[in-house]
Amino acid sequence: MTRSAERRVLQFCHGYDGPFLDCARQYASLFAGSGYRVTTVFLTGVADAEVADACASDEVLFMEYSSKAIRGLKLGAIRDLRKITASRNFSFCIAHRFKPIYIALLGTALPVIGVHHAFGDYQRGSRRLFANLFRKRLSLLGVSDAVRDDMRSCLPQWPAERIQTLYNRIDVEALQAAQLPKAQARQELGLSPSAWIVGNVGRLHPDKDQATLLRGFALALPGLPRESQLAILGSGRLEQNLKDLSRELGIADRVLFLGQVAEARRFFGAFDAFALSSDHEPFGMVLLEAMAAGVPLLATACGGAKEVVEGVGILFPLGDAEHMAQGLQHLAGMDENQRLLCAELMFERLRERFSDRAVRDAFWRLPQVTDLTARH
Repeated sequence: MTRSAERRVLQFCHGYDGPFLDCARQYASLFAGSGYRVTTVFLTGVADAEVADACASDEVLFMEYSSKAIRGLKLGAIRDLRKITASRNFSFCIAHRFKPIYIALLGTALPVIGVHHAFGDYQRGSRRLFANLFRKRLSLLGVSDAVRDDMRSCLPQWPAERIQTLYNRIDVEALQAAQLPKAQARQELGLSPSAWIVGNVGRLHPDKDQATLLRGFALALPGLPRESQLAILGSGRLEQNLKDLSRELGIADRVLFLGQVAEARRFFGAFDAFALSSDHEPFGMVLLEAMAAGVPLLATACGGAKEVVEGVGILFPLGDAEHMAQGLQHLAGMDENQRLLCAELMFERLRERFSDRAVRDAFWRLPQVTDLTARH
């Protein structure tokens, strides 16, 4: 098979479910105008033309493995990836999450930049051993300083420059263009046009700690506008427990469980405030989506969320419903000038730290990237 002479980057993704399709777009867009062509390969998920169009890549390939088929040694995936790389002139690979990193290192001879989107990926001894075996070809990125520091603590022998941060980001203008005006967003979600609404978007899962959100909202209610509601967008195994808790707290008539909402990022303009109560969120893309809509933020002071919100929103200690209630009351008391100033600060933070342009500039300054591009 003839190898193309074009310089290419292989982006290897586990799948395109949830936020990971936009992650593929984010990393492909880093190479716009760079002279590199990007081939994005999805390990799982059926071939889908709309997914391919959304990747911002020069080429998109679907390996179409099931989750069951990539347990164990993953020999078939290793073999298939070897065939893909044999016919293209890849300079290096960007692999998201541990399984693609594992397959890329065993199936190719390429330098691999491994991107990690969660905590604890190297707490297992077998993974630490694997990473150490391939340390000459592997460097690591965390989506926040919190994820980076978690990896550094698990791999203490690694030089710090081999484990860096590259923030998640958004195409600010494209997202704002897609977001609906307040009145339309409320109408489509079935929300009151006049209520003061706190929004929350995420899985109904222990990691998201919506129980603290409900308790904080209940405590805050006496100091909130008379017609205040909490709108929760998302589904999950805790839905019934959370509905039961809202009844126990006497706020069932104020809490709206709206279920899974397609393209939820379009509806952030419906909210007067956005609250994230997560337990050690690795990053928190929903925070960027709220910032783009100009919605004031309240979030737990831990994980990657702190890095996003600090200085432009209110932080409260994890699980502390009382401080969360105080934060909600503070946001409800903001006048129009304060809200405008808050929105300006958030837009500035987006542009400077979490926009495609800002992160593209940061990517090309990373030591592992400058080292790789100097070789090619």
